[in-house]
Amino acid sequence: MDKLEQYRVFIQVADMGSFIKAAHALELPRATVSSAVQQLETGLGTRLLHRTTRHVQLTADGAILLERARRLLADAAELNLSLIHISEPTRLLS
Repeated sequence: MDKLEQYRVFIQVADMGSFIKAAHALELPRATVSSAVQQLETGLGTRLLHRTTRHVQLTADGAILLERARRLLADAAELNLSLIHISEPTRLLS
């Protein structure tokens, strides 16, 4: 799973407050969702979420990442749309 997808998964978990709910919303196995967040935490060297058996809460670092990851994904989507628009073939009128 690439870094952008890990950010998407993290955002969904943070928004829903649950790994299970995020997994259902993303149509991914719970283990995949949990692994994505763990890989993200390991790569960043910080804990992003406080986990309990019933609830998930952002840590201070998690709150910072959530805000920045939202902007990053919005920018990536905007860039993608602009490139799709530019690369659309023009149609010749006959």
